[in-house]
Order: sequence, then C-alpha cells, then structure tokens
Amino acid sequence: MNDLSRLAIHTMTTKPWDLPTACAKYAAAGVPGVGLWRQWLDGRPLTESKKMLDDHGLKAVSLVRSGFYPYLNASEKQAAFDDNIKALDEAAAVGAPQVVLVCGAKPELSLPENRRHITEGIASLVEHASKVGVKLSIEPLHPMYADCRSAVNTIGQCNDMLDQIGDEWVGIAADVYHIWWDPTLEQEVKRAGKRIIGFHVCDWMTPTADMLNDRGLMGEGCIDNRGIRQLVESAAGFADWIEVEVFSTRHWATDQDAYLAKIIEAYKQHV
Repeated sequence: MNDLSRLAIHTMTTKPWDLPTACAKYAAAGVPGVGLWRQWLDGRPLTESKKMLDDHGLKAVSLVRSGFYPYLNASEKQAAFDDNIKALDEAAAVGAPQVVLVCGAKPELSLPENRRHITEGIASLVEHASKVGVKLSIEPLHPMYADCRSAVNTIGQCNDMLDQIGDEWVGIAADVYHIWWDPTLEQEVKRAGKRIIGFHVCDWMTPTADMLNDRGLMGEGCIDNRGIRQLVESAAGFADWIEVEVFSTRHWATDQDAYLAKIIEAYKQHV
C-alpha cells in the first residue's frame, strides 16, 4: 500500500525511542497513526502526552494493552478489574478509540475455566467502556501462548465470546502473527464481520529464534500480510488503521531511523 493514510506504528515496534522521539520521527516520516503502549505514557501527565500527539498531527489508534482476567483469588480478580478500568480511562484521555486486550491465562486453571474468567471479566467492563467511549478489542494470541499469556487463541473463540457478551463496545483485534496459521480463518473473519476493529501486521520468521521477540517486518517471513489484509477488508468490511506491531530484539538493535524507513517500505511492498 503506497498510501500511508491508514498506517499506524506501535511504540513497541521502535522500542528504543521514547514517546517524544517516536512522535517526532513518525510525523516527519509521514506516519499518521500511533499504537500507544501504556509504558510510553509513564512519567508525564496524560494531557501532556495527548498534546504531544496533537502537536505532531498524530492519532492514537489504540492503547496497548490491558486484559489478564483469569484469577486464583478475589484480590487478583479485583486487581485485573481495576487495571482495566484504568486502561480505559487512559485511552479516553489520549483519544485512543480502543484498548487492546491480551486476555491472560493461569496454568493452574483449565482452558474452559480461563475462558469463563475472560468472558466474565470483559463483560464487567462494558458499562465503563460505553461511559468513556472506548471499545474493548480482544486480541487472540497464537496457541503457543495458551498456558500463561492468553487462553483466547483464535478469531473463532473471540466470536464465541462476543456472541455471549453481545455488546457493541467489544470487538476483535486481528494480528497476523497470531492468526495466519488458522485453517478456519476465512470463515471466522466472515463471521466476525464489523466486530473486527483492529488489524496488526508483521511477519513470522523461519526459523524463529524467540517466540516473543523475533517477529519480522512484513515480507521477511511466511505470512501473507496482503492476502489477510484483503480478507479482512472484503469479508469483514474492515477499512480502519493498519498497525505495524513488531517485537524484535534484532531490529531494536539497529539504527532506528533506518529501521523506520524499512518499516514504511515493507508496508508499501507487502501490505
């Protein structure tokens, strides 16, 4: 996609840059959107972060991340609720329309029990989400993370949860890194339809040196980013931001200005 009007870059993608640097660099490169990780908001008032974005003509397209709903006791349940409320308030303050949810998992619990906690936890936030005008966006994670990062691993499971919750303030963030392998992807994207409210791109390296921090830029690996982008657009009607989210020790160690140029080129060539 040569048109950059829908391009957003997550602050985690250019991890060595703090928020002031990222804002300045993204704006200078013609990148209009930012996926804000909550760590980048630390140390300054939220109003100052919002002004920084506005001064550079940038839009906060998502706040990452909240979630982690499964619990082993009442205090863990309350802590998760409180942190999710805080995330919704933070998103509203910086103008982000959605909070991306990494739903969590407890290895001590069965997968059905984890998913019950997640569904109930998300449902408990709907009232506040509607009050502050911020959507909750469930991001299914690759099943390699089902033990302790997320028991929600497919768009199909997201659809099942959304059918139970039944509220317009909850949607799905489709990240190619986590969904590219799914043999039911096309049918579940069609089933999701307008409930897909976020779309993240990167690539899967072969071999993968680290399951968390060895993602590739689009075109470096085996994911058909353009094909999946076309799928969510044609089958689900998605026409919103395309968010580059790359966890990569390899890329973080390089010159970030040159890396930013590579991100934009990869977006044009492969998305």
